[in-house]
Amino acid sequence: MKALLLLPLFLLVACKPAAPTAASPASGKLRVLSVNHPLHAFASRLGGDAIEAVFPAPADEDPAFWQPDDAALAAFQQADLILLNGASYAKWTGKASLPTARSVTTSAAFKDRFIQIEDSAPHSHGPEGEHSHAGTAFTTWIDLSQAVQQAEAVRAALIRLRPDQAAAIDERFAALKGELEALDARLLKVGERLAKAPLVASHPVYHYWARRYGFNLQSVLWEPETVPDAKSMAELQALLVKHPAKWMVWEGEPAGESVAKLEAIGLRSVVFDPCGNQPDQGDFFTVMAANVAALEKAFP
Repeated sequence: MKALLLLPLFLLVACKPAAPTAASPASGKLRVLSVNHPLHAFASRLGGDAIEAVFPAPADEDPAFWQPDDAALAAFQQADLILLNGASYAKWTGKASLPTARSVTTSAAFKDRFIQIEDSAPHSHGPEGEHSHAGTAFTTWIDLSQAVQQAEAVRAALIRLRPDQAAAIDERFAALKGELEALDARLLKVGERLAKAPLVASHPVYHYWARRYGFNLQSVLWEPETVPDAKSMAELQALLVKHPAKWMVWEGEPAGESVAKLEAIGLRSVVFDPCGNQPDQGDFFTVMAANVAALEKAFP
């Protein structure tokens, strides 16, 4: 594994908390910054017009491994509320000086159930460079019961800062919770129908999802936009000897040539997008609904 580059000095030095006027827009709305799209979607839904929700990670980078520049870091440091995922997500937050009183780690309620990944080969995709998924599994929210708990942490933080909006926030949270719990129940039924039938995932990000819904999952290190070469296909076929899956679960829509190669060896494709970044269309809720519908169609 390559040595990690040292983070810039500006991430390591302590910063003086900004005055409230620097963080809040002229409208007086809370400025809420999030480290991933799910938290941004929760804040947007729950806060409504009382907040300005900001998610600064660029569309072409994985927010889990994105490194903010000076301006993005300053925006986080000056926010009224900073929503962190925890579980080792957004590596930069472990080195940056962020105002503790204005930061909320939304996965704290279930930190005793974090999954540790022992073996994960370093690899690269996108502009963020080489990285590894070893350590704490961080895609916590695709266990939708955990997503509800993370949304509950956002709800509590918003009410603490805007107690006058508590009734409206609670009403929105009840609707959000009901929506996620309904999807969670549907996924549990998919897991029951699959009855531990083997599946392959294109990337090792589905640990909490597999645990919650009872999926018998093994992962490779493929990207949706990259057509697998002969070596990758040979490694997959070796895996299938001991784990005879009939479906591969992709993070995003795979290339047509990849789908054809898999079908030639008896492996069909289905997409379950973790939605860590802002989707091209819709939001976390619409993407999760589409994910669940795709699985129900694949496994009726």
